[in-house]
Amino acid sequence: VAAERERALATLRGDADRARADADSAVAARDALVRSIDERRDLNARLSGELQESQQKLHAMLSGTSEPFRGAEPGFLPLAPFRGALEWPVDGPVRARFGRARPGRGSPARGIDIEAPEHAPVRAIHDGTVVFSDTFVGLGKLVILNHGGQTFTLYGNLSELAVSSGAHLPQGGTVGMVGLSPTGGAGLYFELRVDGRPVDPLQWLKRR
Repeated sequence: VAAERERALATLRGDADRARADADSAVAARDALVRSIDERRDLNARLSGELQESQQKLHAMLSGTSEPFRGAEPGFLPLAPFRGALEWPVDGPVRARFGRARPGRGSPARGIDIEAPEHAPVRAIHDGTVVFSDTFVGLGKLVILNHGGQTFTLYGNLSELAVSSGAHLPQGGTVGMVGLSPTGGAGLYFELRVDGRPVDPLQWLKRR
């Protein structure tokens, strides 16, 4: 009888130990999940803040208040007459549209995200002068073309830059290569600004 009681107690102790271990594991997993959520929230908040700062800086640059953009008016045909007839910078479907909030960023998109193969060439949609070709917070490797009359096109998230500031690029010229977007997958961030303000590129590119 005593032996049976000891075996029963041993079994109960084993069950209790396993239950305690399972509970500890569940608590650890929950704590890890909470930390992960907090870290993602902090990261999203930081990215959102950085993006807002970068957009303010970008707006200042494209408004002509920043030194590199002064005196950069190219002598090309104006962009306005080509509305609805401009060639696409890359071939591929639009996976993020103008004006819609981006995941984890809150603010509406000022451009579009076009899905395209990584390292595919990115083409200038119109003649222009390169006024920026470098890394820019929130947009990765970025090329900005000035088409005159406060009209600009922006090509972001590039894997490679194919042009330097000051270069004159014809329509169809390569500005760089498609890279990876922050949300994952290869694609091009493309933005069009007319009179210094973002507009929906789909209203200017050829319908397809």
